[in-house]
Amino acid sequence: MRVVLGCGNFGGIGSAPAFFGQGETREQAFDLMDAAWALGLDRFDTADAYGGGRSESWIGDWIAATGNRPRITSKTFNAMEDGADFGLARERVLRQVETSLERLRVERIDLYLTHEPDPDTPVEETFATFSTLSERGLIDAWGISNVTADDLRRWLALGTPSLVQNSYSLLERGDDQEVLPLCEEHGIEYQAFSPLAGGWLTGKYRRGHEPPPGSRMTMRPEPYRHLDSEPVHAGLERLAEAATARGVSTAALALAWALGRVGSVVVGPRRPDHLENVHEALSLSLSEAELGEVGSFF
Repeated sequence: MRVVLGCGNFGGIGSAPAFFGQGETREQAFDLMDAAWALGLDRFDTADAYGGGRSESWIGDWIAATGNRPRITSKTFNAMEDGADFGLARERVLRQVETSLERLRVERIDLYLTHEPDPDTPVEETFATFSTLSERGLIDAWGISNVTADDLRRWLALGTPSLVQNSYSLLERGDDQEVLPLCEEHGIEYQAFSPLAGGWLTGKYRRGHEPPPGSRMTMRPEPYRHLDSEPVHAGLERLAEAATARGVSTAALALAWALGRVGSVVVGPRRPDHLENVHEALSLSLSEAELGEVGSFF
């Protein structure tokens, strides 16, 4: 399945300590995992710091309760709580993997990622640590996230990651220049997170209207303020018109475009019914001409 369930809102809003304890409740997280599994989404994406550990713990609880075993991606770098340590130093990564395995209630993590680069730890040290984890059977594969082309080249000098996970959408296409071609050249899966640009590509943000209560633009707007512009709003209107003409939602068309450009996408639905966008997107197969048309909206 090329669509991955993002679990970053389970018990928090990503890795931000200020929001630990918010986001989806345990019951809501279970409902989302049930619905995703029923739809065929068998890859779950989390991180040790999501919700201060709640995300991993609830995935582990769900696995124990249902007997289902999704392929799990987890990540490390961010602090688990205010004032806690962070980074990719060897001893910290070895410690974090052990605690992640305990929370997830599994014997190995299928795919383990650096959540972002660590300027204070040499890439060689983290690569050697990942090699140790592989030798010990604690991870099946490793990858990197939030990286530039230069970051990727430094890793490639040591070995080939299984996956690169970066932010990518109709509204964020910087990786088209170098990162995506590098991934294609080296046979690396490129996975897009935030393929709906924090909700901007769902149609929920409209020109002249206040953001809906509880949306990212009311809780954590900083990464998306630059999108509140006339060209973006005009493009969103064109995207909505194109989606209506195809009989699908705006979000579904944006996801279908992303799936036509990259290997896989991570989606973070807030409610089970949001997964209908995934179902619609998977029903679309955009031609190269259609991908170009939709891409031209922005």
